[in-house]
Amino acid sequence: MQKQISNLDKLTLSNDFLFKHVMLRKRICKHILEELLHTQIADITYLEAEQTIDVYPDSHGIRLDVKIADAANTHYNLEMQVKNPVNRATGKFLLPKRTRYYQAMLDTDMLQKGQDYDELSPTYIIFFCLFDFFQDSQRIYTFKKRCLENMNIELADEAVIMFLNTLGIKGDVSPDIQSLFDYINSNTINSNFTREVADTIVEIKNDKKVRDAYMTYEMRMKDLRDEAHAEGKAEGLAEGKAEGLAVKYTP
Repeated sequence: MQKQISNLDKLTLSNDFLFKHVMLRKRICKHILEELLHTQIADITYLEAEQTIDVYPDSHGIRLDVKIADAANTHYNLEMQVKNPVNRATGKFLLPKRTRYYQAMLDTDMLQKGQDYDELSPTYIIFFCLFDFFQDSQRIYTFKKRCLENMNIELADEAVIMFLNTLGIKGDVSPDIQSLFDYINSNTINSNFTREVADTIVEIKNDKKVRDAYMTYEMRMKDLRDEAHAEGKAEGLAEGKAEGLAVKYTP
């Protein structure tokens, strides 16, 4: 048990468990959204702090770290991305297709709750990335659908995807967003806002309910790793047997 507590104490904001709990502090989360989008938000509501959405029984479930709606019914999903995952079979990066999948799940979730397609809420999927996926040094990469023949024509589907590159040096962001990037990268506190974030993290780590939840989280993650290891080992054995048979029976 002591090891689990020690692990929690070592977590930084880039850890998805801690990131989720910090974003559950309304004042902090609302301020980040306002600074990113350069707008005032009257209020935010947490729809589900963490969930798995399954559309079909055989589909891949996804965990949404923090899912929010504001007073204007705009929906936000905030995700922390520490690594840049790659499909080992194809060598392709997974993040672009993951955004498409996340968008589909968000829209389907709203439709299943009775909304008509023309009433779908505006959405922002926001990734905090500790790497520069597009290798252009932008602090923020914002994507909307546009016509290739005339880039001035935008498809007004109200779906926006933002990649926040904490290592970026191009483009303007507010001082508080830059200080947040610095804090994510190196735990550097250089503003009143990151001082508030750091103090909040101390409070969270001292919360017994959070400590208990983290131990449960660690056990679940270990179970998933063990299952993945067992599946990989079984798959490797099956492939080895198949290769052996192929060699044995090759004319």
